[in-house]
Amino acid sequence: MTSTASATPSGTSPGPEAQRRVLTVLVASQILSGAGLAAGITVGALLAQDMLGSTDLAGLPSALFTAGSALAAVAVGRISQARGRRPGLALGYLTGAVGSAGVIAAAVADSPVLLFLALFVYGAGTATNLQARYAGADLAAPGHRARAVSTVLVATTLGGVVGPNLAAPTGSLAEDIGVPALAGPFLLSGTAYALAALVLAVWLRPDPLLLARGLDLRQPQETTPVAKTRGPGLIPGALTMILTQLVMAAVMTMTPVHMHDHGHGTAASGLVIAIHVGAMYLPSPLTGRLVDRYGPTAIAASSGLTLLAAGITAAAAPADSVALLALALALLGVGWNLGLVSGTAMITDAVPLATRARTQGLVDVSIAIAGATGGLSSGLVVSAASYPVLALTGGVLALAVLPAVAAGATRR
Repeated sequence: MTSTASATPSGTSPGPEAQRRVLTVLVASQILSGAGLAAGITVGALLAQDMLGSTDLAGLPSALFTAGSALAAVAVGRISQARGRRPGLALGYLTGAVGSAGVIAAAVADSPVLLFLALFVYGAGTATNLQARYAGADLAAPGHRARAVSTVLVATTLGGVVGPNLAAPTGSLAEDIGVPALAGPFLLSGTAYALAALVLAVWLRPDPLLLARGLDLRQPQETTPVAKTRGPGLIPGALTMILTQLVMAAVMTMTPVHMHDHGHGTAASGLVIAIHVGAMYLPSPLTGRLVDRYGPTAIAASSGLTLLAAGITAAAAPADSVALLALALALLGVGWNLGLVSGTAMITDAVPLATRARTQGLVDVSIAIAGATGGLSSGLVVSAASYPVLALTGGVLALAVLPAVAAGATRR
């Protein structure tokens, strides 16, 4: 305990060995969970559209698994608060695996009701994937927290890029075993989530949150002045992530449907979503360094501007241009990344260690609700107006990040 838990003179970090081990295990689990997350996103809306025969509720799958992630965020946060990150995260991923199995069963039975229930449960994987970023910051020094968060996030990139591109092969595999092709990616999701749960349950030792508490590094006393100098605090951080999640979920959900309706196959939409997911996580190391150096307020503001650029690009892109749609979705992913890393840094700096996991879980509930709202409303907007209207509206809405963080910084 002494060798791996020695604190720095300021009492801010329990030594590099424990933190390196924690980050290594988190990276491994995030690679797996990224594949599970992205595979389901790629075909969820298409599966619902195929079952219902209409685009009106094509956004419902995204809304359901993000609503399910809201409930899971509370559960993971509370379990982590009481028992540590390891059981909370492992149980969350295992629940996501159960949801994936339910989606496959619903597709075989051609049951929309079972599909929607299973997608709700499947959302636990989404919530857990996001909650894991907090575990990376538990043992990090205040000046390096954003970089620790970004290390966990960027690990999702590999699985997130591979997952959508396996949509077609897993669809063929599914047909070979008597499962509808669109349910194939959920075979990958279930396996990936189950393996991520196993990795965490076996190897996430020491538990970062429990170790940080046990060492009594005086973080509740020391993070308050740090937060005053680094960012605007809890509410602006939450608002930044809520707005960016709302816009990202709305535009992302309907892009595969938009492409499908204009003659593109699952391979093309899978490629676009893979680029999008890569852009969501790949910039994380750079974003973390920027947040640590310049503070989260400036980076949060840049997220709003980037999402506006994404909305304009998506609205202007011809329906037959995969390249421009891919560019729009890449900008959408980068804007989301800037908002998530900066918002996470604001919240982690503002919340004391004693209540951190519970508060983080509650914040992620709001993020999940925002994602559900974006996903559900996206299909209605496209049905009533068009995909370009949805994209442009989302971009303009993202600009609300600017006054939110500016007001918070002024109050501080």
